[in-house]
Amino acid sequence: MHDIPNWLSNSFIYLSAAVLAVPLSKALGLGSIIGYLAAGMAIGPWGLRLVTNVEDILHFAEFGVVLMLFLVGLELQPSKLWELRKSILGLGGLQVLLVSGAVAAAGIALGYDWRTALVSGFILAMSSTALVLQSMQERGLIRTTAGRNVFSVLLFQDIAIIPMLALLPLLAIAPAPGAEIENATPISHLPAWGQAIAVFGAVAAIVLAGRYLMRPLFRLVAGAESREIFVAFALVIVVGITLLMQTVGLSAALGTFLAGVVLAESEYRHELEMDLDPFKGLLLAVFFIAVGAGIDFALIAAAPLKIIAYVSLFIAIKFAVQYALARLFGMCRPDAFRFSFALAQGGEFAFVLISFVTGLGIMANEDASALIAIVAISLAIAPLLMIADDKLLQPLFIRGENNQAADVIDETGAKVIIAGYGRFGMTVGRFLQANGVKTVVLDHDAEQVEGLRKFGFKLFYGDASRPDLMEAAGARDAQALVICIKDHEKVDQMI
Repeated sequence: MHDIPNWLSNSFIYLSAAVLAVPLSKALGLGSIIGYLAAGMAIGPWGLRLVTNVEDILHFAEFGVVLMLFLVGLELQPSKLWELRKSILGLGGLQVLLVSGAVAAAGIALGYDWRTALVSGFILAMSSTALVLQSMQERGLIRTTAGRNVFSVLLFQDIAIIPMLALLPLLAIAPAPGAEIENATPISHLPAWGQAIAVFGAVAAIVLAGRYLMRPLFRLVAGAESREIFVAFALVIVVGITLLMQTVGLSAALGTFLAGVVLAESEYRHELEMDLDPFKGLLLAVFFIAVGAGIDFALIAAAPLKIIAYVSLFIAIKFAVQYALARLFGMCRPDAFRFSFALAQGGEFAFVLISFVTGLGIMANEDASALIAIVAISLAIAPLLMIADDKLLQPLFIRGENNQAADVIDETGAKVIIAGYGRFGMTVGRFLQANGVKTVVLDHDAEQVEGLRKFGFKLFYGDASRPDLMEAAGARDAQALVICIKDHEKVDQMI
């Protein structure tokens, strides 16, 4: 009797675990990611021991993260990406800098060498692109204010990995034997200026090929009228970019994201999204199962109180810094909590960075193992934190808003209702009133309402998305509703 191939039995185990665990997890209201992680813990080396080669599966499944960033890029036209420049560079840059500094300071205070503490800060500043974006997409939050800011920070973190990999060797004291060979790339033998040219050349090649070469090729492939060939060509592009990025030592996810942005204005965008989405979903499922299976419970059991204390301290530091930044960048309290909880975990790239710094001799193996456990546990806890925010904290904010009663509207016979009285709303209101058109003005910012009333403006406090308030404002007889607010989700809800 022939032996069953190892890859075939592992595929059956992974898929079966997902099929059994995810429906149960969703039925309990925990979401699919908790189900995948639990399935990995159950079948992994510390559970039923059905799979043992977790590292190989994890490297393969990381391709799901690459595909996800490509699809995210397809949804962002270059003009939209330019609009996010402030949050990408400002919010993202400060998040990496301040979280790294805060974690490093905590490490030094706990008695660790400053190099180990600083490297740990860099590693723990990263968050999980796969977990966060998947969770926010499941909850329909990716297009909200918090969602856009979370995405901006994750994108900056992917960019920040490049200088980190370049600067970390400067901290090395005694590189481990063979470390240079292990971490080498095909361009490592080049001088620094040569590597820089190769990096910029790779990025330029992706942009130019996406703008001038991809469309004719897609047109040619689409002319064959074979969906299988179209899907194969799309996968060839993603795999090719991944190989190119690895050759020059850059993040494959960043490269494919860039290609997605370039193709966002292509007429083939929607076809690409539909064809690649099943691959992304399946590979991400395997990725999360592999993360769950890779948690070293023996290490946790050896010093449970120490690991739990470190995980709690890490999450608390990261949450506090991110909440302060969210408020500094003008996010309201509900969005600030959602933003802070979403990013309060380690990232999948942390495992690569930990291996890298261990090879350079910057970090002892014992400290590296503890850091891996902290990242893995934070990944497992992260979906629970987001669920707690959704189920417990966000309803409190809504209830708190509803506790403040809306104003009694004493205007009658208004032809136009204006929702929002910022600069644009004020301009529209003045224009209508100057032409003798009677209006009712609603604004949901209590401070704005009180401030403008002091200057003689007549407007009412209230949430214009509430049907009862719109009824009181005269929506039944009004001829027009002018929506002058910036929150796109709220605009869709009102419409």
